[in-house]
Amino acid sequence: MGTTVFERNRPAASVIAHSLSGTAPSVFWRDDLPAALTPDRPPLAGTIDADLAVVGGGYTGLWTALLAAERMPGARIVVLEAQRVGWAASGRNGGFCETSLTHGRENGMSRWPAEMPTLERLGMENLDEIEGAEARYGMDFHFERTGELSPAVEPHQVQWLREWADDAGDDVVYLDQDAARAEVASPTYLAAVWEKRTCGMLHPARLAAELARVAEERGVEIFERTRVRRLQTSRTGGVTLACVDGGVRATQAVLATNVFPSLLARNRLMTVPVYDYVLMTEPLTAQQRASIGWQHRQGIGDLANQFHYYRLTRDDRILFGGYDAVYHFGRKVRAHHEDRPQSFETLASHFFTTFPQLEGLRFSHRWAGAIDTSTQFTAFFGTARSRRVAYAAGFTGLGVGSTRFAAEVMLDLLAGVENERTALRMVRTRPLPFPPEPAAAIGINATRWALDRADHREGRRNLLLKTLDAVGLGFDS
Repeated sequence: MGTTVFERNRPAASVIAHSLSGTAPSVFWRDDLPAALTPDRPPLAGTIDADLAVVGGGYTGLWTALLAAERMPGARIVVLEAQRVGWAASGRNGGFCETSLTHGRENGMSRWPAEMPTLERLGMENLDEIEGAEARYGMDFHFERTGELSPAVEPHQVQWLREWADDAGDDVVYLDQDAARAEVASPTYLAAVWEKRTCGMLHPARLAAELARVAEERGVEIFERTRVRRLQTSRTGGVTLACVDGGVRATQAVLATNVFPSLLARNRLMTVPVYDYVLMTEPLTAQQRASIGWQHRQGIGDLANQFHYYRLTRDDRILFGGYDAVYHFGRKVRAHHEDRPQSFETLASHFFTTFPQLEGLRFSHRWAGAIDTSTQFTAFFGTARSRRVAYAAGFTGLGVGSTRFAAEVMLDLLAGVENERTALRMVRTRPLPFPPEPAAAIGINATRWALDRADHREGRRNLLLKTLDAVGLGFDS
């Protein structure tokens, strides 16, 4: 097999060691929140009644609660969060907020080609609504409509970019090597495509915190440290959510539990947790900032199967994540999975291959989180218990924007509304479940090995990947 640029141009071990010395094992975004946005909300005590109960205090649950409060004035809406608001994926992602509802155009075209014009329009409208939410609700989550830059870092990827730009609209610009490096000064860049309108950057933990604040201003009640143990429905109607020290009797419920085990047995094999790893640098000096250019502040994601994503923060730190996507046997979400030194060392090495002019820079934070991956690599939706319960899960790492769309879909489904969203095949069909262990671990890790092998063979996919493509399980990063 061949080598990648990250293997050919590996920085010195001393550079990597220096950059990681003193790095805090902590999520920068949450550390960066002002105290006013992190109130200590009490857990639920006793049993209460509600019109709508939402399980999960991440983006999906918070958008659902906020939009429900606008749709149902005067209704009692409660959110039950097992930890703290925005504690999991919603508070620790990269902050890329994209229009895509299908994990990229290619993935969507392979599954719902006839619906893609509608899905792309709805995705753009959804991103416009998120961008407009700052002004509409008086929020501040550091939104920047910068678009996304996709660089080629291997020769075979350049043709991919040319074909992409030829098939795209006016908002997609092809940049040759000189133009790409004029945008962002990396010696690894051979060309790039800049999608100017399809992506915005934001502060992930601020978005979750602001959604919670605005929802509470509209009467939503949020209970933290309130783990829901069991969901029950009765023949006479209603939903009961049993918690440790109480519960909620609700007319309807929404399950927004993301990567965590579903309260519905039918969904427990529908997702698996895949761990993603992230580094955040200290703030760049003016000289360091000038050395990399990046004046348009785009989000950046390269083209490999094992891809990197990186972006600037408001105070000119660089977040650098991705590449390793690790599945642990047994589907468990565990804190000790987040501490993986070899992943952080790999990321640091790839960072200084990308930006050798920043040698000497340190990383202030390192962290990881679990992605709720489905076999269709994008969210699935549905209802249960005679349309008293709605759910969405399986966002597969592209949920910052699409969670708002999911909230609209779930509220439509609970209300029995027939509209453009609920008529979508993407909404009406379920992906294949993952197999139980040990087949899940064997299959997922074999696929990961095959994807890495393709990255070392000019993108050529082996028999395993071609078979998965043929049966609709092929992964497109």
